[in-house]
Amino acid sequence: MSDREEIKKEPENVDDESSKGRLFSTQDISDLQQKLEDAVQNTTNSADDDPPEVSSALAQTQEALKAEVDKDLSEKKAQSEEKAQDSEIAENTESQVDTGEFEDKVDKAMQKIVADTAGEEPVSQPIQPVRPYARYRAMRGIPEPARIQGKAPYKMKKKYKGLKIAGITTAMLVVLAGCVYGAGTYYFSNKFFVGTSINGIDCSQMTASEVENMIARKVENYSIEVKARDQEPQIIEGSSIDYQYVPDGAVDKLLDKQKPYKWVQGFFKDTTYTAEENISYDKQKLKDQMMSLNCAKEENQVAPANAYVAFQDNQFVIVPETEGSKLEIKKAYQTLKDAVADSVNEVDFSAQPVYQKAEVTQDDPNLAKTLEECNNYTKASITYTFGDQTETLDANTIKDWLQFDENGQVINDEAAFRQKITEYVAGLAQRHDTLGTNRTITATSGRTVTVGGGEYGWQINQSAEVEQLYSEITTGQTVTREPNYSSYGRVHGENDIGNTYIEVDLSAQHMYFYQDGSIIFDSEFVSGNMSYSDRATPTGVYSLYYKKSPDVLRGKKLPDGSYEYESPVTYWMPFCGGVGFHDANWRSSFGGDIYLTNGSHGCINLPPAKAAELYNIIDTGIPILMFY
Repeated sequence: MSDREEIKKEPENVDDESSKGRLFSTQDISDLQQKLEDAVQNTTNSADDDPPEVSSALAQTQEALKAEVDKDLSEKKAQSEEKAQDSEIAENTESQVDTGEFEDKVDKAMQKIVADTAGEEPVSQPIQPVRPYARYRAMRGIPEPARIQGKAPYKMKKKYKGLKIAGITTAMLVVLAGCVYGAGTYYFSNKFFVGTSINGIDCSQMTASEVENMIARKVENYSIEVKARDQEPQIIEGSSIDYQYVPDGAVDKLLDKQKPYKWVQGFFKDTTYTAEENISYDKQKLKDQMMSLNCAKEENQVAPANAYVAFQDNQFVIVPETEGSKLEIKKAYQTLKDAVADSVNEVDFSAQPVYQKAEVTQDDPNLAKTLEECNNYTKASITYTFGDQTETLDANTIKDWLQFDENGQVINDEAAFRQKITEYVAGLAQRHDTLGTNRTITATSGRTVTVGGGEYGWQINQSAEVEQLYSEITTGQTVTREPNYSSYGRVHGENDIGNTYIEVDLSAQHMYFYQDGSIIFDSEFVSGNMSYSDRATPTGVYSLYYKKSPDVLRGKKLPDGSYEYESPVTYWMPFCGGVGFHDANWRSSFGGDIYLTNGSHGCINLPPAKAAELYNIIDTGIPILMFY
């Protein structure tokens, strides 16, 4: 017979007609409630020995389970009553209630009770679960549902016993550590930490008075060694100056700054202090002792000598100062007194500023500058170029411009030195300037002509050259260059015109352009009107300023703002102020004697075609010789 067929059988002790079609009869429900109460009571008894908090949780879970079961029973009862209304249908219809689902809920609830109260720690023996519906299933012949196996109760007492032991042990250790820490704090409240040193003395676990006694014993045998320039070292004993230690509370202050509750740090970190040792001594006795030293005696005092620059072995050198050994007594005594006050065991006067010093030492910046200047004078070499010629200024000349005193030291007189340079540059200009000098040539006409004056030729800018030369000499430069010029020629030498130039014969009213000695251009012209003294074309040697095309030539500016004349030209080539070559398309004839009465305002008037030709071949700087 199947399980479902067995469920259809009604209990024999059910007489109530209203129970037909129900899943549980009234008796079944009563039995089920009794079993549940027995299971709850058994579970409660098993938890009597648990801690209060566990028992409380178990009781709450039991109450929740009872409420859940009561709710399910009420729902099942209501469903059975609804089905009993139609008795005919209830008799012919098989019950569809699945008791296994309800029992599974009860099993899960019981498992939750165990899990919430005992935890997950398993034991070696499995526990038999409470089965509140075992009797009911036996009465109905229903097999028990599958149960979760392997779950076990937990050793609650053993677990909490271990926790109690661990807690007690920890508490004891904390109390013990607190006692040790407190004892250490009290112990070091008047003692220095382990690893503490003061003035080189190990003061670990010492009181302030013990440390002061150690310092006092340290200074009992004090002495100081005095070293001096050119003398053997001498010793001053502490006993000879009543040297002793006087406590002043400095050690107590260090101890007060110590925080006792940090005493543990001393085992891991050293602390070093420097306390000022309050020393007492007789200052007059100390001064007397110093004056008795050999270094302070009058016969051993040697004054210093200044350093200086001298010319030796063809070069300039610094002769070092002589230090001497003359003490400044006040400074020496102060140095000694400071050393004694600091308990120093040695003082070296030669390493201290206690001696008279030379006014000028070998590291004096001014002396070094003088030496540099002197050496630069002899290092400088300036080579001037004049075409193919050169002229050199070097140490052989410059050294004679320097002045020395009776000690061989350079007299640094800038004005005198500049004067020497000025004289040299003037001689240079005299030898090489050509501006304004007379040039003698053989004119194209065959006659010999001497042309003087004008603006063409070499001229050294003497003021600019003096400044540059002074700078080059004083910085020791070696250079090759041309002098500074204020006027330039075409070539250097006695004939600074060369063989490329323009010859303008004012008497013949004809001009020639020579290039490399050959005529490449010639033309007649009209020069300045000789009837007016201020219009005559000037003579001399000039050079072309520039060339411009086109331009407007203007005379003097009149009071009304207009010009004396305005002449537009196509080609303009000036060489002497406002005088130059240009085209004159207003003239129909050139050359001859026109210039005597109908000449220009001073310019060289050229036929337009000739002016254009000249414009294309002339260049800036070309020499132009003007003569009658």
